[in-house]
Order: sequence, then C-alpha cells, then structure tokens
Amino acid sequence: MIIKLEKFGTTLLSRQAGKEAALACQTLLRDIKNNEKIEVDFKGVSTFSPSWGDEFLTPLLNKYKDKLVLKITDNLSVIATIEMLETIHKKKFKIIK
Repeated sequence: MIIKLEKFGTTLLSRQAGKEAALACQTLLRDIKNNEKIEVDFKGVSTFSPSWGDEFLTPLLNKYKDKLVLKITDNLSVIATIEMLETIHKKKFKIIK
C-alpha cells in the first residue's frame, strides 16, 4: 500500500492536521494484508513539520514497525523532520528508494 502524503496537502504543518490525516488513513489500513508493506511517499510535499510528522508517522511506526517504509526524498524539510522524530523516539524509520 502506498500513502501519498501530497493528497493531504503540500504544506503539512500542524499537529491537529497530522492527527486528522492519520485518522483518515485508518480505514485504508484496516484492509492491509499480512505481507504487505506500507510505503509513505513524500513526492509533492514542500513543507513537513515535526508536529505533523509525529502525529502521522509515529503511530504508524509504533503499530506496523518493519512493515512501514518511507520513500527516499531530497526534501530537506522531510529529512530534518524524520531525523528529529528518530532522535526523540529513539526509533529508526526504514527508508527505501
């Protein structure tokens, strides 16, 4: 399953908006198969704040662990947020090409 964050907007900033996006994805994730990965695609996102990322990505990482993969990006906002979340929660995200 691929989650394209661009469908939630190009500027992903607030904690509340991240929480709403996470709730919207829950219905899609109910049907995920045992061997299926959850790939998060940042293409089209210009700004990605730590608060939005924490509300959206951290619960996915906690629940799905190794099934969650993040598609590599050269967006510095996304990179900085992912690094910050990894430091805060002392967990690593799996990054793929």
